Amino acid sequence: MGLTRITIRPVDFSDAAHRAALILLLDAYAQDPMGGGEPLADEVKACLCDDMAARATVASFIAWIDDVPVGLVNCVEGFSTFKSRPLMNIHDLAVLPGHRGMGVGQALMQAAQAHAQARGCCKLTLEVLTGNARALRSYEQFGFQPYTLDPAAGQASFMQKWL
Repeated sequence: MGLTRITIRPVDFSDAAHRAALILLLDAYAQDPMGGGEPLADEVKACLCDDMAARATVASFIAWIDDVPVGLVNCVEGFSTFKSRPLMNIHDLAVLPGHRGMGVGQALMQAAQAHAQARGCCKLTLEVLTGNARALRSYEQFGFQPYTLDPAAGQASFMQKWL
C-alpha cells in the first residue's frame, strides 16, 4: 500500500468546486456529535461562502486526496491586546471520519500556522470539547497547550452567549 498524498489548498471562494467542498465538509462536521449533531441550515449553506469571502480576516484551507475533499480548516484573525499583534483562531477543523488518523488534521493545522505566520500573528488559538479526546491528542501533538497565565488561577474556559 502506497503513501496517501494529501494536498492542502487555500479556498478560492469564487470557485464552485471549492465552495461545494467547503459546504460539504462543514456540514459533515456540523452533523458529527463533536460539531453539534445538526446539519447546517439551508440559508447558511446558501450565503456562507459569500459571507466568508467578504471578510479579509477569514481564510480557509481544504485537504484533498486524489481531488476528493477530506478535511477543512476555517481560520479567523483576531487581535491580542497583550501583544498588540494579530492572532489566528482555528474556528473549525474537520476531517471526514474515513480519513482520520492519516495526518490530514496535522497538515491543515500546518497550513493555518503558515498563514498566521505570514500575517504576523503572535499565536494560534482554538476551542475543543473536553470529551473530544482524539482531537485533543492531535492538537497537543501539534504543540497546543491549555491556556493559563498563572497555574494557581486555573485554565481559561471558553464561554458563549448567543445574540
